[in-house]
Amino acid sequence: MKKIFIFLFFLLSLNANAMEKETTFSKELFDKAQSDGKIVIVSSWVKYCTSCASQMKVLNKAKNEFNNIEYFTFDVTNKEIAKFFDVQYQTTLLIYKNSKLVYRSIGETSKDLIYKAIKSSI
Repeated sequence: MKKIFIFLFFLLSLNANAMEKETTFSKELFDKAQSDGKIVIVSSWVKYCTSCASQMKVLNKAKNEFNNIEYFTFDVTNKEIAKFFDVQYQTTLLIYKNSKLVYRSIGETSKDLIYKAIKSSI
């Protein structure tokens, strides 16, 4: 019985750290943002990934602190989008400038490093 309680506690703690995630990517919006000259940031996630939630928190804050940025997210289990970006892992971060990929990382959740990558793309 004790093992069941520990397991349930573990599941609940994972769920508490997870944030609401939704796919915001669409090819049309992605193309429009690029044609408008925006820096485009794309990140991938899966439902119970805590590092994805951490990265998304940083990116949601960055979206409000930097001008001329468009931010998209997608569930990495969406094979069509994952193939489009050649992404195989959750918490993958992509930054596009002038319609070209200028930054790619996997698992990056550090605010300092993410902001540094964004600043170097501006």
